[in-house]
Amino acid sequence: MTRTAMPTGARWAEGGNRITVRGRTGPHTLFVRQDGPADGPPVTLVHGFPTSSHDWSPTVPRLAARGHRVTTFDLLGFGHSDKPRRHAYSVLEQADLVEDVWRVLGVGDTALVAHDYGVSVAQELLARDPARITRMAWLNGGLYPDLHRPVRVQRLLHGPFGPLLTHAVTERGFRATMRRILGRSVPDGDLHEMWENVCHDGGRLLAPRLLRYIDERRTHEERWIPALEGYGGPTLFLWGPADPISGAHVLARIRRRVPSATVVELSDPPAVGHYPQIEAPDEVAAHLARFLGAA
Repeated sequence: MTRTAMPTGARWAEGGNRITVRGRTGPHTLFVRQDGPADGPPVTLVHGFPTSSHDWSPTVPRLAARGHRVTTFDLLGFGHSDKPRRHAYSVLEQADLVEDVWRVLGVGDTALVAHDYGVSVAQELLARDPARITRMAWLNGGLYPDLHRPVRVQRLLHGPFGPLLTHAVTERGFRATMRRILGRSVPDGDLHEMWENVCHDGGRLLAPRLLRYIDERRTHEERWIPALEGYGGPTLFLWGPADPISGAHVLARIRRRVPSATVVELSDPPAVGHYPQIEAPDEVAAHLARFLGAA
């Protein structure tokens, strides 16, 4: 299978707009895209840390071609969205902003696809209004706080010296860390584009503030895990088992605790790691298209 190329971040940004939405701390401007026919069944894709909606760029054309109205955006502090420097970034506010994006764009009930940091945003959205989510697809993320295994650089940036260490993070270090959490080879050019989105408007300096989501997962565990396990709609776990952060060890619990869900393990050699939509873009797009189009 020919691997779908990842467009440059600049090309991705050209296809979107910046809209102002309101969270619990006031208005913020977010980068937003909508692709596919305006009357198509809606699906919303939520990205992870530390990257941006650009992660979904190989996936979106396939879903749009199947007739879906695909909404993607950069969460606050990521990509081409606002990056307030002294902001207390919160998953709860990110969920507020997603709800306001939906309001501004006229998105009602929607399928939801989430990866990494985005799974926490999705769990909060499910806890608020599960009836609004028509289908739920999860890609590798810390759904269970006790199973989350952050890499060393995340632990350091989350610690007391994080704000100082951000200045020492380089593209070379970023690429080395990514290689450790990926299961399949990803072109250097794709990693460069991901790094460019991380760095846009000084974004790499915000990592310690954004990493507070690790604490929020523990704080809201009693709310978010029941939202995950109690959701009654069609559910897909599309997972890279070679992920050292949230890989096969998470799938084992998912199979026990969410037995009605469809589980797709991307284990054909070499097995997929933490970024399924980057490592196996065509497989992920095909699985999502089938899941979203199922009766």
